[in-house]
Amino acid sequence: MKLKHKLQEFTAQKRGLLATNFYNLETLQGVLKAASAMDEPVILQLTKSSIDYMGLNTAVAMGRAALKEYGVEGWIHLDHGGSVELAQACLDAGFDSVMIDGSELPFEENVKITQEVVRRAHKYGANVEAELGYVAKLGQSHEHQGFTTAEEAKTFVEQTGVDALAISIGTAHGFYKQEPKLQFDLLSEIAAATEATLVLHGSSGVPEEQLRKAISGGICKVNLATEIKNIFMKTLQQLLLQNEEIDLRKVFPKATKEVTDLVSYKLDIMKNDK
Repeated sequence: MKLKHKLQEFTAQKRGLLATNFYNLETLQGVLKAASAMDEPVILQLTKSSIDYMGLNTAVAMGRAALKEYGVEGWIHLDHGGSVELAQACLDAGFDSVMIDGSELPFEENVKITQEVVRRAHKYGANVEAELGYVAKLGQSHEHQGFTTAEEAKTFVEQTGVDALAISIGTAHGFYKQEPKLQFDLLSEIAAATEATLVLHGSSGVPEEQLRKAISGGICKVNLATEIKNIFMKTLQQLLLQNEEIDLRKVFPKATKEVTDLVSYKLDIMKNDK
């Protein structure tokens, strides 16, 4: 099934679809072991930094092979693509979905760059995600608030034809200094104003109750990245302090298991059946 149709299906069911970033073989395995054991679909995300680190074709091939090996229904998605050229390269490499992030551009320029990516991606039958509003990136202030409005979301989707829209309702990338408070009334307004799939970036650290409420209110795609990196690296750091093992094949699996446990917990939330 194409990602666009799966997102539409899950939105109607008020279920979430987890989108997890992966950074190497171990984090990829950690994600897919959880998805396989729970028989849940998952979106595998790659940022430009991860693509630069692993290599575009290597990362895609690794993702495809692992999805097949673990028997998981999944899709490969470009997360926070910053240019038309990068989106095009990912489409040529076989991505199922691409994000063009023009959220820091003026509204009209965001529309323009998104229109171009939509035009190209839809020729491949690929899903396109864009972002509207201010969702603080790593290193940016969490104090500034630039929430997405329902009127802007409606206009943006109509003008671009984008399939999915990441919105700002109170989340931020990275960890939070204090518990975030999502704007559920605003979410309801946006969900009523557009039929585009709604995406929540910055889910790391958002309490389970708020995640479930967001999914019930119209969010479908939920991004998870920071917590995966954090738990993998923190576990490795502790393991390496405690032994002198040089065989990474004996050390890494313990950190991979922590990723699996984390993703299993998040996948349970996505079911939204409690």
